[in-house]
Amino acid sequence: MGPHFSQPRSYGTNTLRVQRLAGALLALFCALTPVTGVKAAERPLNIVVLGDSLSAGFGLPLEQAFPAKLAAALKAKGVVATITNAGVSGDTASGGLVRLDWSVPDGTDAVIVELGANDALRGLDPSVTKTALDAILRKLTARHITVLLAGMRAPPNMGTDYARAFDGIYPALASTHPVVFYPFFLDGVAADPKLNQGDGLHPSAAGVEAIVALILPRVEELIARARAARPS
Repeated sequence: MGPHFSQPRSYGTNTLRVQRLAGALLALFCALTPVTGVKAAERPLNIVVLGDSLSAGFGLPLEQAFPAKLAAALKAKGVVATITNAGVSGDTASGGLVRLDWSVPDGTDAVIVELGANDALRGLDPSVTKTALDAILRKLTARHITVLLAGMRAPPNMGTDYARAFDGIYPALASTHPVVFYPFFLDGVAADPKLNQGDGLHPSAAGVEAIVALILPRVEELIARARAARPS
């Protein structure tokens, strides 16, 4: 009788072990499934750079323009993002407003607004520039799109009164809109012949690299806000 009972006992123990192992695996699967699901749902952020020739990459191959270099810098930090170059050479703030709806399509998570340099070069009334930028920011906010506002400064030859009025546009807007603010898009690059093309106005490839390096922390803040604003 001994051998008759020992075999079932051995079989029962193995069954129990299998059941316990299966239970452990099921618990592990359940624990991991929500995390995996969240990662799968995290589609790449869609970022549009709404700007002029400074961000469009005037005089440079597209792969050396600001949007492409910014995408590469983010990728190097493990940030997945699709960055669209919506820069138009010669565009003013008012021009950006006119084309806003088709330049920033549905599904856009964030926009980097880089406009105003041509307004200053042409000596346009700063109030016109401010009104156009204000409308852009209002429209993007109404669409629940996170914004980084890149500031601009007037050329020195425009005079101190004009420069004071123009330069004040961007901090004033940043104080009244929920934007990430980068005070001067050409910070560290403007007027440096080593970082600009022959015209002295447009950044060279090295200049674009310098811009990206300086603005990157603000772009990371933009991305963090855009992710937080996504529906759960």
